[in-house]
Amino acid sequence: MGVGVSIFTITLGLILKFAIAEDAMTDPVDIHVIGVILIIVGGVSFVLQLLMMSRVSARGRPSRDRGSYYGGDDQPPS
Repeated sequence: MGVGVSIFTITLGLILKFAIAEDAMTDPVDIHVIGVILIIVGGVSFVLQLLMMSRVSARGRPSRDRGSYYGGDDQPPS
């Protein structure tokens, strides 16, 4: 799941948890519990996505600056 899907899942869980009155539902399935589950799943997914993005950016890429890429000299090692 991407970050957008995680936010959508959290939003859907919040709607199910807080926007539906308890006496409006007579189903055997508790909508509020499903809302809490969606909030938890979306939150965990969001945190994992942030961790994955920070790991990708922490790997580092060679700089476009030739001096820092080649160790401070303007010329590549011979």
